[in-house]
Amino acid sequence: MIRRLRIQFIVLAMLSLLLLLAVIVTGMNLLNYRSVISDADEVLSIISQNRGVFPNMDGGQGPFGRHPHGMSPELPYESRYFSVLLADDGTVIRVDTGRIASVDESQAVADAKAVAKLDNEKGFFEQFRYIKTNDGQGTLITFLDCGRKLDAYHNFLLISIVMASAGFFIVFFVIVFFSGKFIRPIAESYEKQKRFITDAGHEIKTPLTIINANTDLLEMDIGENEYVDEIRQQAKRLTGLTNDLVSLARMEESDRTMPMIEFPLSEVVQDAAASFKAPAQAQNKQFNCNIKPMLSMNGNEEAISRLVLLLLDNALKYSPEGGVISLELARQGKHLLLSVCNTVAEEINSEQLSHVFDRFYRSDPSRNSQTGGHGIGLSIAKAIVTAHGGKITAQVKGGDSFLISVVFSGG
Repeated sequence: MIRRLRIQFIVLAMLSLLLLLAVIVTGMNLLNYRSVISDADEVLSIISQNRGVFPNMDGGQGPFGRHPHGMSPELPYESRYFSVLLADDGTVIRVDTGRIASVDESQAVADAKAVAKLDNEKGFFEQFRYIKTNDGQGTLITFLDCGRKLDAYHNFLLISIVMASAGFFIVFFVIVFFSGKFIRPIAESYEKQKRFITDAGHEIKTPLTIINANTDLLEMDIGENEYVDEIRQQAKRLTGLTNDLVSLARMEESDRTMPMIEFPLSEVVQDAAASFKAPAQAQNKQFNCNIKPMLSMNGNEEAISRLVLLLLDNALKYSPEGGVISLELARQGKHLLLSVCNTVAEEINSEQLSHVFDRFYRSDPSRNSQTGGHGIGLSIAKAIVTAHGGKITAQVKGGDSFLISVVFSGG
């Protein structure tokens, strides 16, 4: 359990970190990419408005003045662009490749005709950002070389991913290293609790044995007596509770594993169900069994038998007179499904449903024990299922039935 808690802590911490890093890296690179597009579109807008060339950037403000658009006067010399003016029928009217060396006129015309077929007015064509505008004579398509900015963007994207990944793994190793220290107090407390339950259980058994022996002697001396019967009944109840607590503590020990072998599950369930037919009939309760034959699983036969007995005992105790109890064992794809359903006198709400596997929990706030249970049976059932790598759930079915489902892998 402690090992599982440590793994859950590490997984939760790393998932949170992964989500945070993903948001940061994605956000930075989206803003960077939007900046590249925004700057390119602004330059293309100025060029296209000036019929494919830059306007005079001096503006009468001197060599270090700023253009009315807020751009540097050096921008025309830093930008590599070309433009092609196409008539409505696709005829080339004008080609201007004077401000770019990597594209000749034939390549410019070919790119312009390819872009002219696209529906978008602006976008990327290979490493070029383009914009299409109406020039009066035809369609002016202006291209701006964004190769260097795109390379810088891709480099930044790669560096940010590498740095985020490196940070992720560094934090992972740090959390793995320190998680043991974080969990240690909880582990020590949990181990002390289990040790206390086990030791106390063994210590309680001796006085209980003496009480039972003295009760028998007292009964032989004074004869049958209601007070003697009450002592014997409560001693028996306390013995059962002690045995259950010790069993649960041992079952939850992380270093204690049950021997697992292949065994006939259908026969084990059938045998366990047979012992409840007579009590159900005596209590005027209908008991239905639907057990698929020839099913087997890898596990501990004794523990699975006890699991079935616990589930049926719980259903028998908490179903009203004249109620219905159903036991089903079936194959569900690659899994084995064991379910026990019983009618209930009062509807179970969601709050009660979330605590049915807790130790000593009873839905009755007064904790009435007339049913004879300790409120620990379903906790043991859950521990058995967990030890076998299965999953146990409880739900309300149809408003008047309580259903416990157990799913085992394989079989």
